[in-house]
Amino acid sequence: MSIFRTLIAAALLTGLLAAPTTWAQLPGVLRVSAIPDEAPTELQRKFRPLGEYLKRETGLEVLFIPVTDYAAVVEGLANNKLDLAWLGGFTFVQARIRTNGGVVPIVQRAEDEKFTSHFIVPIDSPAKTLADLKGKTFAFGAPSSTSGSLMPRYYLLQAGIDPERDFKSVAFSGAHDATVAFVAAGRAEAGVLNASVMDKLVETHNANAAKVRVLAVTPPYFDYNWTVRPGMDSGLTKKLTEAFLKLDPSKPEMKEIMDLQRASKFIPTQSVNYDSIEAAAKSAGLIK
Repeated sequence: MSIFRTLIAAALLTGLLAAPTTWAQLPGVLRVSAIPDEAPTELQRKFRPLGEYLKRETGLEVLFIPVTDYAAVVEGLANNKLDLAWLGGFTFVQARIRTNGGVVPIVQRAEDEKFTSHFIVPIDSPAKTLADLKGKTFAFGAPSSTSGSLMPRYYLLQAGIDPERDFKSVAFSGAHDATVAFVAAGRAEAGVLNASVMDKLVETHNANAAKVRVLAVTPPYFDYNWTVRPGMDSGLTKKLTEAFLKLDPSKPEMKEIMDLQRASKFIPTQSVNYDSIEAAAKSAGLIK
């Protein structure tokens, strides 16, 4: 076992991944994380082939550091504990504010230019419109989720529905797949999650997805991106950007990566794309 692998094993045993200051001291390591918008095992499965690809493209060891909440990713970028992170649009806005504009979004999937959220209800629900959900119990995803909380809340308010006033109760499932499980099990009479996860659950014949149906779809908005920490070496930033832009699902060696990322291609992005999400967050009172 290499010294790098030995260090990782030791860190796992001692719980250092919960406080990744150790990784700042390891040379030649690219520290990567992602907002925990799906189950940890699913995030690890999705990242593994991408991590191997980034290792080949950059020449760095790639370490995926799981976190328990969205705020940990923001703090990891701000405090130089993470180099690269998969963020939702709102989490990017939070990181941008936290670092005084220091974080840099480098790429997004083409699908993230026009992302949507799906409002779901049990398959036998009599609800036909969002207005029919008034007086019902409702589940968002994580409080800082763009597609599982912020943008759906914004569009509900635009439609004249105040979640805290008009729903019987509001819960937060913590993740998109968990929201489907909530509604399928009757823990909530309706919920909302991002379209990509919903589509994936349907395609894989998920048992919970078979028990719910889509009631309504939000208008499109910008969402996920890959973001690098403040002060990253420009050469490495360029190398990472080019690595993502080279990914092509028509090439057999890249197809698995793109399928797991649910991406047709990656395209360059920029901070200004997320200004409307910041405006929505301010409108909803989530940031000042």
